[in-house]
Amino acid sequence: MARVFKEEEYKAKRDQILDVAMSLVYSKGYEQMTIQDILDGLKISRGAFYHYFDSKQALLEALIERSPNEVIQTFLPMVQDPHLSAIQKIQSILDASTRWKTAQKELILSALKIWYSDKNALIRQRMVTESLKHMSRLLEPIIRQGIEEKVFTTSYPAEVAVIFTGVALSLSDSLVELMLTPHPDQETFQKAQTILKAYFDSIERILGAPSGSFKVLDVEVFRELFMEP
Repeated sequence: MARVFKEEEYKAKRDQILDVAMSLVYSKGYEQMTIQDILDGLKISRGAFYHYFDSKQALLEALIERSPNEVIQTFLPMVQDPHLSAIQKIQSILDASTRWKTAQKELILSALKIWYSDKNALIRQRMVTESLKHMSRLLEPIIRQGIEEKVFTTSYPAEVAVIFTGVALSLSDSLVELMLTPHPDQETFQKAQTILKAYFDSIERILGAPSGSFKVLDVEVFRELFMEP
């Protein structure tokens, strides 16, 4: 029991360091963040920090590994739900992602300005690469299910999962650019809608799914992301 407790305590403290580090990444950028910033934020000694991470690079690796895993854990219940069809699973993932972004809009907009700056170019690219790997693994069994259900006609589920994820990441970059528009208006929203429709059309073609398999997200919910209140 003592060992289990120590392992849980170790993990909790390590996660606390990662939380503070990620907060600093969003507030000032990875390149500008120092180990001393983390020590000051947590009121811990340098020796205590090095007990968990032997360098800033090791901290970066842990951040890159953790973020995609957290996303995967959010989507896993949908992927594993035996009552959902392949199309329903993908739609659920898309809907859940948009709802979360809408609920956290102010936080996301503030964070994106730093996240998409040159200060975070290194960690952003590394996380994109890691996300591509993790999300494609999540999507592959759904695509295989769709093939079994005869709603997807692709013969390359593993490869298509990677392409699907790459298209999704590209979509994210395009939408972020619009979200960061200084004064978003109806035209901004319409551009976002057009990009999203093109995205759905693309993934249906990639999967070999019938046209209209995926519904455009709730218009009012989606509008909130791109229109000023």
